[in-house]
Amino acid sequence: MTNRRSFIQKTVLATAGIGMASGISSRLYANLRGANEKLVCGLIGAKGMGMTDLRAFLRIPGTACGAICDVDENVLEERLAEVEKLQGYRPRSYKDFRKLIEDKDLDVIIIGTPDHWHCLPFVYAAQEGKAIYCEKPLANSIEEIDIMERAAQRYGVTVQVGQWQRSDPHWQEAVKFVRSGALGKIRTVRTWSYQGWMSSVPVKPDGAPPPGVDYDFWLGPAPLRPFNPNRFHFTFRWFWDYAGGMMTDWGVHIIDYALFGMNVQAPRSVMAMGGKFAYPDDATETPDTQQALYDFDGFTLLWDHGIGINGGYYGRSHGVGFVGNNGTLVVDRNGWEVIPEVLSGKPQMERVDLQPASGKGLENHLVDFVACIKDKSRIPATSVGVAANTARVCHLGNIALKTGRRLYWDNDKHRFVNDAEANALLTPVYRLPWKLPTL
Repeated sequence: MTNRRSFIQKTVLATAGIGMASGISSRLYANLRGANEKLVCGLIGAKGMGMTDLRAFLRIPGTACGAICDVDENVLEERLAEVEKLQGYRPRSYKDFRKLIEDKDLDVIIIGTPDHWHCLPFVYAAQEGKAIYCEKPLANSIEEIDIMERAAQRYGVTVQVGQWQRSDPHWQEAVKFVRSGALGKIRTVRTWSYQGWMSSVPVKPDGAPPPGVDYDFWLGPAPLRPFNPNRFHFTFRWFWDYAGGMMTDWGVHIIDYALFGMNVQAPRSVMAMGGKFAYPDDATETPDTQQALYDFDGFTLLWDHGIGINGGYYGRSHGVGFVGNNGTLVVDRNGWEVIPEVLSGKPQMERVDLQPASGKGLENHLVDFVACIKDKSRIPATSVGVAANTARVCHLGNIALKTGRRLYWDNDKHRFVNDAEANALLTPVYRLPWKLPTL
């Protein structure tokens, strides 16, 4: 058995040695400040996490924002004014992301668009040799994911994807404990997200886009549909045209750490079920309740989500539970702990009380990104390979839900085994004039 105090002490020391992915120290900032030139970024999609990412980027010494692009003039003007206050001058503005990517003064592209708009900007930015910070999930389909991974490899660009928990020390400490063997044989991994603050999305009529919004450009490669406010901004993620619901929105964060902890990639098979059980008549398409069960060699992985309630496992609204013969390690954004298994009144291992989070995951993630741009020998905490693998696993769960049966996955070919219907769901159909890149 692992001694709790000894393990934690060693873990803290090891984590401190990881570097920028684990914390923002004055020494690391000093190293970045010593760089010869500023890294100048352009932001594509400025409404939500894109702007949050930009703020974290600009807190790093030696950085600047040279341009912002958004199809919503109202959002664009608001963000331009905010960045002007942050850095003392106004970035250039664009409505067409292609013009921003062609800007020779930009070193870095931050992609904060809805999921269906990740692939094209990513590939174009890679072709221009720009470093890329892309929001999660990597893409809205498995074929897009594969294309983006190939683009990053072909053009040799630095890529960080917004699964920032990879740069949060307490998540890293939890994985070290899982891999220490102290939990005994791990037979299943539970992953879940129950979000009580999210609620039903009331049906609203179609109408005209808000003034200043280029709606056709916002749709881009997605099917042509009348404008509806429910499909716009935050709630786009509950419609299949643009995103994959909770499975890909929260799943890429939580399932990622299940895969990381168990040191695995793809399952042999997957099955899923769920639906709009809580809010059957609201405006959304993706399920408010869903479970997906993945079959790995020697253990199972369960994904479970619920919108509108907080009834997660172990009293937590989200997290990962590594269930071993000796005990269960539970980790979420607040910290990690170990709950011993008790047999015949005897604990099978020592309890580990809650080890709290630092709350610096996103900041660390951007620092790591900048460090990797400056030192090409470094591998980003959430490299394109890591993000691609996790996003594929999440999409497998959604495809299993849509087909309603157990699916067998060939990870070497990135195809389902003997299932034409499921394989047809791997590749999106782009609306003209947009075309899926070929690489």
